[in-house]
Amino acid sequence: MWREAEEHLRRTDAVMARLAERIGPVRLEPRAEGSHFDAVLRAIIYQQLSGRAAATIHGRLTQLFGGRAPTPADIQADDDGALRAAGLSRPKIAYARDLAAHALADPTRFESLHEMDDDAIIAALTKVKGIGRWSAHMFLIFRLGRPDVLPELDLGIRKGIQKAYGLMALPSPEQVQRIGTPWAPHRTAAAWYLWRSLDVETP
Repeated sequence: MWREAEEHLRRTDAVMARLAERIGPVRLEPRAEGSHFDAVLRAIIYQQLSGRAAATIHGRLTQLFGGRAPTPADIQADDDGALRAAGLSRPKIAYARDLAAHALADPTRFESLHEMDDDAIIAALTKVKGIGRWSAHMFLIFRLGRPDVLPELDLGIRKGIQKAYGLMALPSPEQVQRIGTPWAPHRTAAAWYLWRSLDVETP
């Protein structure tokens, strides 16, 4: 899938062709282990943090539960103090608890998200407090490996486009979508190249 995506980007966009030449083949492996719940929780943790800081917090959270990823019931049952000690902010604790409540309310549907199309997944996830398009896009890319996702709100994507295309100002989300139109239906690979061009750590 990624080889076809790289070839498409090389054909349709000279800037992407240069990035592909410099960076090499796409190496994007979705995280198959664990639950969908943990993948969305990870996306919440990564919001507005550097990749390294977020990974540290996720590691502490795992340690809090004996070296395993917390379940929805774990998040609901644990006290705020322990979650704060792991590094979660008060808003993110509220988001994590709301996510857990949604997962517990309909666990079968939640763990069947992979059976839905991209728009349906975004609609389902953004019903959770604190989950916006960015977090839903991270789930689509890094959990499910969906091929045509362009996180137009992501700062790394916007900075990558600004640098690669020599723009004077940071592009707006609308400009990102416009510039990315030729990349479809392989916009995930384009996003990966833009992140790698800045050496951005991702969820």
